[in-house]
Amino acid sequence: MTSYWCARAVLPTGVADGVLIGVSEGRVISVETGVVPGDAVRLDGLVLPGLANCHSHAFHRALRGRTQTGRGTFWTWREQMYAVASVLTPDTYYRLARAVYGEMVLAGITAVGEFHYLHHAPGGRRYDDPNAMGAALIAAAKDAGLRITLLDTCYVAGGFDQPLNEVQQRFSDGDVTGWVRRVQELRGDDDVVIGAAAHSVRGVPKDQLGPVASLLPEAPLHVHLSEQVAENEACLATYGRTPAQVLDEAGFLSARTSAVHATHLTPVDVGLLGSSATYSCFCPTTERDLADGIGPSVALRDAGSPLTLGSDSHAVIDLFEEARAVELDERLASQERGNWSASELLTAATSAGHQSLGFADAGRIEIGARADLVAVRLDSVRTAGTGGSVETAVFAASAADVTDVVVSGRQVVVEGKHAGMDVAAELAASIAEVT
Repeated sequence: MTSYWCARAVLPTGVADGVLIGVSEGRVISVETGVVPGDAVRLDGLVLPGLANCHSHAFHRALRGRTQTGRGTFWTWREQMYAVASVLTPDTYYRLARAVYGEMVLAGITAVGEFHYLHHAPGGRRYDDPNAMGAALIAAAKDAGLRITLLDTCYVAGGFDQPLNEVQQRFSDGDVTGWVRRVQELRGDDDVVIGAAAHSVRGVPKDQLGPVASLLPEAPLHVHLSEQVAENEACLATYGRTPAQVLDEAGFLSARTSAVHATHLTPVDVGLLGSSATYSCFCPTTERDLADGIGPSVALRDAGSPLTLGSDSHAVIDLFEEARAVELDERLASQERGNWSASELLTAATSAGHQSLGFADAGRIEIGARADLVAVRLDSVRTAGTGGSVETAVFAASAADVTDVVVSGRQVVVEGKHAGMDVAAELAASIAEVT
C-alpha cells in the first residue's frame, strides 16, 4: 500500500485539510482528514481529482503557433490541418501523440478521449495492421502515463452528398460496414476504453448513423455537432432537419453520447440533448481560436445535458482555462456573472468527464475510486493569496501550477516534471518531423 498526504484536498464533501489517502492496486482504499504528514508521500498545495480531457485530436498539436496568422475561418484552418494529416505515419503519430499526452499529464489530465479518424495510409491504402494508427495512439497514452478512450470515428463522406477529398481518403473505411469490421478488431483493457464516434452529420450520411450508434451499445459514443453555421445550413438543405434532429431520428442521442461543440443550436436542439441526457462537450479554447462562436451552455445544463470539457485542437492544453472559459464566455453572451459555479465547472472537468469516457470510477477522491490526484500550487503568482478554494483552481490556476500528478496510484509528475520523459524536447522533435 502507498499513502499520499495532501495539505488540502477537494473531496466529495468539500475542501479538507490534512487528508491522508491510502492506495492499493491503483485505487483509493482509505481517506482520513485532519491528519499530520507522517511518512506518506507529501502533496502540497490544493489536491484535486484527476482531470478528464474529453475531446482530443492529438495531431492538431502540431498546428500551434502556425495557424494563428492572417484572416480566415474554420474552413481555411482545416486546409492547414489536412496538410499535417497527410504526412503522418504510425511511427511519427506515436511519437507526436506520446509527447502531446505527456503535455496533458503535466497539466493534470489523467484520461483523454481521442477522437480518432486518421485511420489509413495516404490515398486510403490499408496498413498491414488496419488499426496501426489507433494502436499507435493507445501505446502513446500508456507510455505517457494516462488512460485513453479511443473514440474510433466513422468518416465516409466529404460533406453532404460530397465525395471524399484526397486527404479524407485516409479517414475512410469506404462505408459503415467497413468501419464496423475494422473497429471489431480493437481491444481495450482496464486503462483503455474502445468507444465509437461519427465524425459529424456531414461526414456520415443519415442512413449510416444508426449502425455507428449500435456497434458498441455499452461504450461511449461521440459526435461533432453544429460547430459551424454552414454545417447547419447544409444539413437543413439536404435533410430538412438540423444536425441534432438528424442524430435524434437515428437513435444517436443518449446518456452515453457526447455532442462535441454543440455551438449553434435551436431551442428544439437544446431540448433534444437535454431530454436524452446527452453530454455537451465544450472546447472553448478551440472554439474561440477557430471563431466558431459561443455555445448555449446554461440552456443545455438547464435542459438536462451534463457539461464536459476538451482541448480539441490543442491551441491550449489547460483544463482550468477550458473550465473558466465556459463561464467567462457565458458572461460575454449574457452580460451577467455567476452562470456557472466553480464546483459545477470542476465537476465537468473531473467526474462528469470521466463518466462520459467510460471511466465511471474516476474523477472523485473517495474509497473505491481510481487513485488519480493532481496537486496545484497555492504560492504561484497566479494563486498566491486566493485562499486555496475550488475557486482558486477554476478561476485562478493554470496548467503551469500543477506540481504533482498521480494516475491510478502511480506518481507520473513529480515537482512539475514528467517522471518518464522530457516533454518539451519530445514535442519539439516530433512536431519537426511532420511540419
